[in-house]
Amino acid sequence: MSGDTLRHTPFHDQHVALGAKMVPFAGFLMPLQYGTGITQEHETVRTAVGVFDVSHMGEFEVSGPDRNAFVNRITCNDVGALSCGQAQYSAMLDDTGGFIDDCLVYRFDDKVMLVVNAANRARDWEHIVARKTGNVRLKDISSEVALLAVQGPESEALVQSLTQTDLPAMRYYHFDVAKVAGVECFLSRTGYTGEDGFELYFRSKHAETLWAALVGAGRAAPIGLGARDSLRLEAGLALYGTDIDETVNPYEARLGWIVKLDKGAPFTGKAALQRIKAQGVDRKLVGFVVEQRGMIPRPGMDVLLNDHKVDVIRSGGFSPTLRQAIGTTYLPTHSIDPGTTFEVVVRGKRVRATVTKLPFYHGSVKR
Repeated sequence: MSGDTLRHTPFHDQHVALGAKMVPFAGFLMPLQYGTGITQEHETVRTAVGVFDVSHMGEFEVSGPDRNAFVNRITCNDVGALSCGQAQYSAMLDDTGGFIDDCLVYRFDDKVMLVVNAANRARDWEHIVARKTGNVRLKDISSEVALLAVQGPESEALVQSLTQTDLPAMRYYHFDVAKVAGVECFLSRTGYTGEDGFELYFRSKHAETLWAALVGAGRAAPIGLGARDSLRLEAGLALYGTDIDETVNPYEARLGWIVKLDKGAPFTGKAALQRIKAQGVDRKLVGFVVEQRGMIPRPGMDVLLNDHKVDVIRSGGFSPTLRQAIGTTYLPTHSIDPGTTFEVVVRGKRVRATVTKLPFYHGSVKR
């Protein structure tokens, strides 16, 4: 996609004004990093507070009397386990149990909202519409919604200074309708960094107001895609297209906890997952570290076990927090225990890697 056809989020002008390095991502022109650089942005989120523009994500509304039953049929987690004002991590699967996409599910008193990955938005929408049954109404509201993620140990203090909503009383993966800096938002306590944080969903016309209230000296620093990726990798959080995709099922990805086979409702992929659970899996996602200095594992590099290629690196890079090279890959289940060694091929050189327990880092998330 050329630069002329790339879409802009409502915060594009703010990113450009701050000198952000803009790159194509999922059909949008997005900030990779600002003037301070990826490592400094990463450390800001770990120690203070940063703001991410994630308005490229997709949002779908499901309403009507049969909304909860419908969402239960197209996702593997259990919407029935949610109270109004609560969210859950879930996934849409294909008939083999592979990931079509991972998503967040928000249960309101009169609707359900699905938040999906930007790169998968069109395909996800087609998947959902094709399975429409019962008395439900579907609406893709992605183009109407702006979304900011406020992340870091000081995020509660910053957002609390802008709202009357009692944030200490808001538990992890819960949300409320709130006014932040005078703007009505869906305010949720979730995140993708391992730190405490909030996501603010609001109408795009209020983008300038919210950005000015949150970002600046004495408030939060703007954070780009580069630090977002290193933060989520340290936190052991999956990225669609690398750690999970159609070739991976939740049990292999260590995400079996989002699969509710006993929720009563049949869902796409259920029969396959029942068989997979009964038989067991041949491989599982593992985290690993590379001790050799200067050898940074990157996605797509070969992974060798006993001189045989068993996978490629899924996610990988240098951890600014741990000051160590880290990554993820799939290994045969007989070789997934922490301390197990194998090799990764970095720039043509075989380098020893050691399985370690996920996540790599525990942050300030208030569960």
